[in-house]
Amino acid sequence: MSLTNADVQKVARLARLAMTEVEIESARAQLSGIFDLIAEMQAVDTKGIAPMSHAQDLSQRLREDKVTEADQRELFQSIAPQVEAGLYLVPQVIE
Repeated sequence: MSLTNADVQKVARLARLAMTEVEIESARAQLSGIFDLIAEMQAVDTKGIAPMSHAQDLSQRLREDKVTEADQRELFQSIAPQVEAGLYLVPQVIE
């Protein structure tokens, strides 16, 4: 896909960017290169290839889901300034 300087100016205006003619020409060349790469990648036949979550065949080491800490809820609520029905009460911040 080839872009024109007018296309780049339109994108720059939408993005609220002030660009000089030199910057527009540079951005046009860079964006055209990116779009060419995208077109090249889309031309590859990917039928029959399963999606992967990672580029390498890795698996996560998962730990056992078990409780490792003691329940300290009562201790924490005993030192809280205000508690009601097991909930911490805090000052209202939005009127």
